[in-house]
Amino acid sequence: MNRENYQMILDKTLKQLESAKKRPRLLLHSCCAPCSSYVLEYLSSHFDITVFYYNPNIAPHKEFFFRAEEQQKLIETMPLDCPVGFLLGEYDTESFFALAKGHETEPEGGPRCKACYGLRLLKTAEEAKNRGFDYFTTTLSISPHKDAQALNQIGKQLSEEYNIPYLFSDFKKRGGFLRSCQLSEIYGLYRQDYCGCPYSKLEAAQRKQTGLIPTNEI
Repeated sequence: MNRENYQMILDKTLKQLESAKKRPRLLLHSCCAPCSSYVLEYLSSHFDITVFYYNPNIAPHKEFFFRAEEQQKLIETMPLDCPVGFLLGEYDTESFFALAKGHETEPEGGPRCKACYGLRLLKTAEEAKNRGFDYFTTTLSISPHKDAQALNQIGKQLSEEYNIPYLFSDFKKRGGFLRSCQLSEIYGLYRQDYCGCPYSKLEAAQRKQTGLIPTNEI
């Protein structure tokens, strides 16, 4: 199967936007402040951005709101070309657990995760359409543990369904993940050691016990 180079597609899109008379509005789904840091730095000169924090997979309740607070703190602190808005999504855990049913024991990166991508991107597409945004996308591809091919294919399908452009991207490219780690240090951001759901938390704890990955790797 041919794998698309989504960084090159993003390069072409940003080049085309240079001649635009008006900065397009981007609804940026974010899983957490660290992952959004590089993306905001990268895209703030091209778009008017609103960060959409919709992550019903995150558990427990306290963790969800702590990450949301960290996201808001970064937006308020980080010097960017233009102000960035913030939209807090519903903490709809029932939707996540419904799609995860029967997939609880699957390893991270499997069908459960793909379904979770779809849930969060679906809500982002709906919000982007209803609120009149010009593009929507997600920070998720910045993580080495996330499947950029799957994310962008889901984005493409939703773009066609909702008739709103998806910003194709693979933010881990060109040192994006490393830069997000550096920015996390600069702004003192909390870097979680699991993706968010209780299944990924358990898997991360098991990996740490066996010494397979270092603490604080997302």
